[in-house]
Amino acid sequence: MNRARLLILVVAIVAALLAAYLARGLLKSRPEPQVGQITAPVVVDTTPMTEVLVAAKNLNKGETMGDFALEWKSWPRSAVAPGMITRGETPNAVKDLEGARARLPIYSGEPILNSKVVKPGDRGFMSAILPEGMRAVSVGISDRTAASGFILPDDRVDVILTRRSNAYAGGRNVNSETVLSNVRVLAINQTLREEDGKPAIPDGRTAVLELEPKQAEVMAKIESAGEVSLALRSLADDTTGDQRPILSEAYRTGRSSAAGGPLVVRYGLERLITNR
Repeated sequence: MNRARLLILVVAIVAALLAAYLARGLLKSRPEPQVGQITAPVVVDTTPMTEVLVAAKNLNKGETMGDFALEWKSWPRSAVAPGMITRGETPNAVKDLEGARARLPIYSGEPILNSKVVKPGDRGFMSAILPEGMRAVSVGISDRTAASGFILPDDRVDVILTRRSNAYAGGRNVNSETVLSNVRVLAINQTLREEDGKPAIPDGRTAVLELEPKQAEVMAKIESAGEVSLALRSLADDTTGDQRPILSEAYRTGRSSAAGGPLVVRYGLERLITNR
């Protein structure tokens, strides 16, 4: 490197250091605002706020509301519309809505309106808890035919039909068969859930079952054919994860007498006429 280039490099470095020193001095010597000097106004938001209950996630129609589905959010007090749930008026709203269902779709961040919520016991709650394509069917029961009152809502049961027929020889024939398996119980005696740990059926009269449309038709037929009993299923039986009720083979093919097939009584025994 020749002397001229070296000199230019030294001058450039000195100039850069000098510029940095001058800039630092200017920043330190910035004058403080003087009394009476006009400065930019500081805007303070004084809008009165409150807390409103909103959806913490998207809620589909019929979906259950719980701790993770709801949250409190600050909301302008002047923008609170009728039907909104505020923390000041109902501080225990999250707990009160436990088990409630969304009557209509609710999107994340949307305020929870009373008109979009259906609680257990409210009109329309049963239709809100029914999955798409399913039907709620009531069936008459008694304490004896419903596991002595130990069947509760959300239990799974088998539906058993018992039919008695008098044979012309003077005997009496009794037949029992499982018509439906893995049926979900929606309500017992108009009780949608267990209350304070007490059995749902003190003297059970009616059970509401979740069935498919064809299965609902079969249930209507078998109620007039004999006595219907509910057999409580073990939780250990649910190994496949299938939540659909199962109609027995005889009723799917129409080979059962209670399903409408021809029946004859011979020597005190009921026999179904088939093509075999």
